[in-house]
Amino acid sequence: MLGVLGGVAACLDAALGGGGVGAPFGEVARLLVQQRRRTYLADRLLLRVGVGSLLVAPVLAAIVIPLGAAPVADPAVGVVWFNAMEVCVWGSLWLVGWSVNSVFPLVGAYRFVAQGLAYELPHMFALITVALGAGSLRMSDIVQAQQGLWFVVWMPLAFLVYLVSALAMAFWGPMSAPLGADAAGGVQAELAGLDRLFFGAGRYALLVIAAGAAVPLFLGGDAGPVLPGPLWVLVKTLAVLALLVWVRHRVPAVRMDRFTQASWLVLIPVSLLQLLVVGIVVL
Repeated sequence: MLGVLGGVAACLDAALGGGGVGAPFGEVARLLVQQRRRTYLADRLLLRVGVGSLLVAPVLAAIVIPLGAAPVADPAVGVVWFNAMEVCVWGSLWLVGWSVNSVFPLVGAYRFVAQGLAYELPHMFALITVALGAGSLRMSDIVQAQQGLWFVVWMPLAFLVYLVSALAMAFWGPMSAPLGADAAGGVQAELAGLDRLFFGAGRYALLVIAAGAAVPLFLGGDAGPVLPGPLWVLVKTLAVLALLVWVRHRVPAVRMDRFTQASWLVLIPVSLLQLLVVGIVVL
């Protein structure tokens, strides 16, 4: 399912970008036969670990996201697990940028660390707000708590903060400074062949997981009329995914210093305000 949704995201991204729906398939075929690039004194082991973990982390995060009535795993700390797997991406990007022993990838890695420090606090506060509203960190309990009213209705600021932080987590669209053209492609500047293919797949997987997690966290999970629960989850995930892809082609890239400033001056106060309101309502 994760692979299918990632393919859908890639096709939609290509279509909005004017490349055509079939462009991703041609790119995959090209990268499969392209030779891997080797830089001087690169650490190949760290590179493999970084690229591989970028794809593994979203898969591990997905196991706590309910497709229907329950997820693959439903631990009491499902929200914490989901956020922990997201944070693993920091290490993945850093390893990729550091291991190739090249300037531009290292610049991209530093940018992502700075971006992570800026988005993680408001992202965490948005998740805490949801958990506070549901009275639980378990994903299935959060879905059950929305039977009467979806959290997006009475937690709109938390939902907005979550979407912005999701873009930053997947270094997507306006938050793509770690891959900036001004740094010759940033983290992925020295990647080619299978390394670049798996890196891109991991990026799309992050985007899909961010969209998929928004469904149980804010959009009522599998709740909906007529259609079966799993189908409603798929429809809602595709809707959020389409929104994130659309933003990429409509909003220009944001400078790192401006995003950091906006995060500390706007996103964090807004997320704390939403947390306070929900806390008052719950108590």
